[in-house]
Amino acid sequence: MNEHTDFREIADRVYVLRHPVLDVNVTLVTAPGAALVVDTLSTVVQAQELATAIRRITRDPVTIVNTHHHFDHCFGNATLAGPGTPVWAHEDAARQIAEIRPELLAGEWQASHPELAAGLAGVTVRVPDRLITTESTLDLAGLRSVTVRHLGRGHTSGDLVVVIGDAGVVLAGDLVEQGAPPAYGDDAYPLEWPGTVAALLDLVPPDGTVVPGHGAPVDRAFVAAQQEQLRDLEQLIRTGHADGATVEDTAGRSPFGVEASLVAVRRGYAAL
Repeated sequence: MNEHTDFREIADRVYVLRHPVLDVNVTLVTAPGAALVVDTLSTVVQAQELATAIRRITRDPVTIVNTHHHFDHCFGNATLAGPGTPVWAHEDAARQIAEIRPELLAGEWQASHPELAAGLAGVTVRVPDRLITTESTLDLAGLRSVTVRHLGRGHTSGDLVVVIGDAGVVLAGDLVEQGAPPAYGDDAYPLEWPGTVAALLDLVPPDGTVVPGHGAPVDRAFVAAQQEQLRDLEQLIRTGHADGATVEDTAGRSPFGVEASLVAVRRGYAAL
C-alpha cells in the first residue's frame, strides 16, 4: 500500500485519494455492484496507479464524473474508462475537453514540472459522453443515488458539484480549495464564483464534509469562510472598477494576495 496513491475512507463507502502531484483529489463512491469515480488525475501513469487503488477497494463497474475540464481532473479518463464506461461532465466542460491539445499543455508545464509535462504529452483525451446542463441523478446499482449539479459559473463555466446525500458529503471540485488560494485562471468567473459557492453551502449539512478539488477535506465552516473571501474579492473588483483603481492596487487588497488575484481582477474588470 502506498500512502500517496491510496484511498482513505472519509464517510460510509466514500473514499478520497489525495495525489501528491498538484495535491489533487479523486473520490470513489461504492455500492454493491457499482462504483463512481469523481475525477481521474493527469497522466496515464497516474491513472494506472489510480486504477490499482480502486481495485483494492472494488472491482465493480465504474461510472466517471469530471468536475470540470482542467487536465488534472480528466486526463485519466481514457485509462480508467472502458468502451462502455459512462463519463459525465457539464456540457461546457465536455466541449472544452474536446478542444484541449495535450502537446500544448505539456509545453506550458515543461519548465516547472518536466515529469508531469512528459506524461501530459502522451495522453489520449477521452471526451465525456454523458452531458449535464443543470442536474442529474446517478444510480449505483439501484442501491445508492448520487446527485450531480451545476450551480453556476466560478472556477470555470462548467463546474459540477457531486452530492452524496446518504453520507453527508459534497464534492466541490475546484470551486473550493484547501491549502492554497482559489485558482483564478483565464477561464474563471470572479464576479459569479461567490454566488455559486453560496449555493453549494446550501447543500452541505451542518456536520457534513466537503471534498475540495485540491487539499484536505474540510467542514462547512471552512467553505463558509472561503465564500466570504470570494465575496470580498468580488466587491473589491466592483469598487475598484467604479473608482478607476488599477488592477494591481485592487489585487493588493485581496484576501488571497496579489499574485493569486491579478487574473481575477483583470477578468472582473473586463466583465464589468
